[in-house]
Amino acid sequence: MKTLKHSFKVGMSFGLTSGIITTLGLIVGLHSGTHSKLAVIGGILTIAIADAFSDALGIHMSEESEARHSSKEIWESTVSTFLFKFIFALTFIIPVTLFDLTTAIITSVIWGIILIGFFSYSVAREQEKLAWKTVLEHLIIVVTVVVTAHLMGEFISSIFG
Repeated sequence: MKTLKHSFKVGMSFGLTSGIITTLGLIVGLHSGTHSKLAVIGGILTIAIADAFSDALGIHMSEESEARHSSKEIWESTVSTFLFKFIFALTFIIPVTLFDLTTAIITSVIWGIILIGFFSYSVAREQEKLAWKTVLEHLIIVVTVVVTAHLMGEFISSIFG
C-alpha cells in the first residue's frame, strides 16, 4: 500500500471499510427484522449503488475542502471510493444467493470480519503500529455495528412484525 497514490488510498480505505460495515449492518438488521431474502438483496443493491455514490460525493467534497489536491487527485479519490464501495458491497450478494438466509448472514459476517481484519493489519504494518491493537479496535467497531443492527431489527420486528 505504500506505493499507492494518496487519492487511491483514500478511495480504497474509505470505500472498502464503508462498503463492508454499512452492508453488514444493513443485512443483519434486515434479516433480524424481516427474515426476507428479497429485502436483504434489495438492501445490498441499494448500498452498492446509492450509498456508493453518496460516499463518493462525500469524499469528493472532503478532498476539495482541503484545498491541497489537484482536480485529478480529487476525481481519482471520488471514483476509487465509488468503485471500492460498490465492489465490496456487492460481494455480500454471493452468500445470500448461494445459501439459506441465516447461513448467508453468518457467512457474510465472517467474510466482513476477515476483510476488515486483513485490511486493518495491512494499514497497521504500513504505519509501523502494533497490528493487534489496530485490528482489535476495528473489529470491535464491526461487532458493535452487527450486534446493534441485529438488536434494532429484532426490536422493529417486535413492534411492527
